[in-house]
This record gives sequence, structure tokens and C-alpha cells, in this order.
Amino acid sequence: MDRWCERTRDWTSEAVRVIEADANRSADTHLLTYPLPHAWGIDLYLKDESTHPTGSLKHRLARSLFLHAICNGWIAEGTPVIEASSGSTAVSEAYFAHLLGLPFIAVMPRSTSAEKVALIERQGGKCHFVDEPNAIYDESRRLAAELGGHFMDQFTHAEGATDWRGNNNIAESIFEQMRRERHPEPAWIVTGAGTGGTSATLGRYVRYRRHGTRLAVVDPEHSVFFDAWCENDPGRVGDRGSLIEGIGRPRVEPSFVGQAIDRMVKVPDAASIATIRWTEEVLGRRVGGSTGTNLWGVFTLVAEMVARGERGSIVTLLCDGGERYAHTYYDDGWVSEQGMDLDRPWRVLERFHATGQWPADERAGVETSA
Repeated sequence: MDRWCERTRDWTSEAVRVIEADANRSADTHLLTYPLPHAWGIDLYLKDESTHPTGSLKHRLARSLFLHAICNGWIAEGTPVIEASSGSTAVSEAYFAHLLGLPFIAVMPRSTSAEKVALIERQGGKCHFVDEPNAIYDESRRLAAELGGHFMDQFTHAEGATDWRGNNNIAESIFEQMRRERHPEPAWIVTGAGTGGTSATLGRYVRYRRHGTRLAVVDPEHSVFFDAWCENDPGRVGDRGSLIEGIGRPRVEPSFVGQAIDRMVKVPDAASIATIRWTEEVLGRRVGGSTGTNLWGVFTLVAEMVARGERGSIVTLLCDGGERYAHTYYDDGWVSEQGMDLDRPWRVLERFHATGQWPADERAGVETSA
């Protein structure tokens, strides 16, 4: 082996050590309870991914993507790393790039929240903005070619980079933490889809471990995953991005594995935002918009279980904290500028928490397909 190859292998070995050491320092994320009336017989848990070092679920994905690229030989010492991201993935990837002494550039829509931009830059990353959401892919490839870097391409590699059979992935963690609960095998796990990597990991794991748990994926307005899944149309393309950062896409991403999903739920943006504001009052803390989307979908499933007299548990994800969205989801002026009225979904939440019922006239706003 010549000296250059030895140096490359040495760097690779050290890079893997650094990433694994970081994982070892970070305790597993907490499983929080969400209070529902005891008489319903249903326990709701939130896997709090905001406690990762970079504050979101995307920390797991970024770790897996870096290990995948390094061990494939796509990233070596000094390689610039470029990613197409609306924010949280870029925050996490900037963190790992900084750990390894690598330049990092996030290509993102100009509408990305200022809080997320600041978090990326705080980790030493740079932000490169585009006006059209769909332009992030081509612009990322162009920058990677121009700089001699590596386009991480989370949307293509998310489902392959994560070891869905175990190795402390999010699914294994959930089932391990649920072992001593009164309903240890969840009736449902509910998540959103951005890259599709998390839903693919969860869906594959429950089948591999032969659990009876079903997987529901929630999809926000203007995202194409729901319609593509219902109509078996993987080529479907939309004309705008999602207001709920981190989930929803204007195209079906390569990492989205629809066959691993049992059910999808379409959630209006106003419902997602009303739900995070409701949740702030319940939990005493702010959560991000994708958590609101998750919980709105969860509540529809809980109402169905209550109506059938079923008992059991449901687990969903608390994807990130709400402090990143102070000037968007938690700002009344911003909500009004988007033309959203939160009164109707708020009334739905009030009725649900008081009675366990989901209004029949909301079925048009929350479409489901089993």
C-alpha cells in the first residue's frame, strides 16, 4: 500500500472513531408521555429527538450519512461536503463536518427560517440559497463538481445509510424503551416523511422483528407523498415546497419506501401549527411544526381506537424544538400572512381532548388511506 493510500485509510479510521465516540457520548433520547384521559386506556409517547447534540431527529441521519460516505470512500480528508436541505439536516451535517475538519455548504430554499441558518453557521457551515425549492438538487451537484466535493444527497441515500436491522437505530431504541410499559408493543408508530429514511427504517424494523405494530406516515399540505402513495404514482411532482420544515416534498424522493407503510394521513398546515401551540400548553415547552403534524395524525388514530374500545399504545416523534420557529409558526403575523385560520383546528383539538372523538366533518381535511 503506497503512502497516499495509507494516509487515506488512516484518516478514514480516525473519522469513524470520532463519529462513534460522539455517539457514545450522547445518551439515547428520552421517551416522554403525553397525557390522555386514563379511562381511554391508550398511552401516547413522544420520542424526544430534540435532545440530540444538534437538537433534532436529523442528527441520527447525519451520523449515518457521514459513516456511509466515509466508508464508501466518497469523503476523504479535506473533502468539501454539500447538502440539499431545508435546515435541520444541514444543522446536523454541519456539526459532523466540523468534528472532522471538513468544509460544509448547505443548499436551501431562501425561505428557510433565520434561526436554522444561524444554527448552521454557528457550526461553521455556509448557506447557499436558491429561489425555487426544486433547484436545490441541481445546484448541489453543480457546487460539488465545481469544488471537487461530495454531494451527500440525503434524499437518495437516507434509506440505505441507516442499518434498519438494529445498531441503535431509532426503531430499536423505541422498542427497547417500551419494554416495561403496560402496552410494550405499540399499536401504531407515527412519523412524517422528508427523505423517507425514518419511515423506511421503522417499517422495515417492525417487519424484521415480527412486531404487530403498524406504521402511519403523516404528510403536510403541498407534499406529494400522500397522493403518490394512494395512487401508486412514484413519479408525481408538485409545484411548491411544504411550509412544515423537515417533512413533505414536491417530489417522491428515492429513499421513500411506500411498501413499508401501513397507512398515510394528510394533514393541513393550519392543523399542524394549531397542534404545536396546543402542545406547548400541555407539555410546557415548544415543539417544531413536524411534531404538530405527527400529533394531529396520532389524535385521529387515538379517536378511532377509542371508538372501537381498543386499548394500547402509540409512539410518535418529537422531531425538534420550537425555538427554531419563533418567527414563523409561533408568530401570529406570519401565520396570518400565510392565510391560515387556526380557530377550526383548535376547536377540533378541544373536542378531541374532552371526548376522544374526531369530528366527522374533519374527514375531508384529514384524508386517510389504509
